[in-house]
Amino acid sequence: MCSYTKYLQVALGITLALLQGLTQAASYVDVLDLPAKASALAVRSPLLGAARAGERLIVVGQRGHILYSDDSGKDWQQAAVPVSADLNAVNFPSATQGWAVGNDGVVLHTSDAGVTWNKQLDGRQIGALLVKHYRALATREPANEHWAKLAADGERLVEEGADKPLLDVWFANEKVGFVVGVFNLILRTEDGGEHWVPFQDRTDNTQGLHLNAIASTGDALYIVGEQGLLLKWDEAGQRFVVLESPYQGSFFGVIGRPGEVLVYGLRGHVFRSIDGGSSWTPLSTGLQVSITAATVDAKGRYLLFSQAGQMLVRGDDSTRLTLVPQQNLSPSAGATRAPDGSLVLVGSRGARVQNVK
Repeated sequence: MCSYTKYLQVALGITLALLQGLTQAASYVDVLDLPAKASALAVRSPLLGAARAGERLIVVGQRGHILYSDDSGKDWQQAAVPVSADLNAVNFPSATQGWAVGNDGVVLHTSDAGVTWNKQLDGRQIGALLVKHYRALATREPANEHWAKLAADGERLVEEGADKPLLDVWFANEKVGFVVGVFNLILRTEDGGEHWVPFQDRTDNTQGLHLNAIASTGDALYIVGEQGLLLKWDEAGQRFVVLESPYQGSFFGVIGRPGEVLVYGLRGHVFRSIDGGSSWTPLSTGLQVSITAATVDAKGRYLLFSQAGQMLVRGDDSTRLTLVPQQNLSPSAGATRAPDGSLVLVGSRGARVQNVK
């Protein structure tokens, strides 16, 4: 009797588990189809990117959270976002037009300065884009094995699903821009995101390394990635060409102005070039933790931030970065200057405003 009772209990348990699994399966909605939920805690949740849209501040982060502020970060409003995928970066080439990118290959666009967003692209479409684009080139040039390889890469993306993150986005204007991500994932648009063209064949990254960040210094466009990857846009050749790297660890960001560029990354490494990336000079930071964010303050100084929350300032002395003591260290993933001159930093604890002397 005991054995029979135990059997019934096990059978009942299996039945309940199956029913629960079926219920969960029936209620599952892909994050690419699930709008971001409104949350009073969104501004305190993990955020990864920050940008300016004219006089407005925009921050993006986990679960599709996008927030905007019109008073230099004192108060925040949550935007209407059609996905719940984690968002990694945001860029505004003008006061109203902006783009955000994130996990699952998602690309979002806004035309009202970040109040509402629509999805232009996701990882379910990117693989098919690659296959179509490179199969057409393979048909046109059957002797070129490179096209077949890139088409196969696209087929692999289709098979693996929509899980490939886009890590950064940059637009030159309201029409022309790039999105970059893992495993040399890079696409270009010339019509504001209505259509995207794969750019793997015009990016010197034979190892398929992750493309972590893309940014302009005003006179040049750079991409930085893992294992010391440095790329620069060649306007004449219409491609990203590889630069000789001073470091074999990953770079997480790039910042600069005409005639000067800084790249930063693992273990406190920062390098500066004043000859378009032909040569690099290390800048001393005194840190062993990764540099993960940077911006320029109202005085034109570079401010760099570590994953541990430290802030480094580079003034007129181009060879040294000065560590500025902080009262409350908090990891920083993104930074931008607010209209009132203060800084807005984002990270694992959300958005915070910091004044800089």
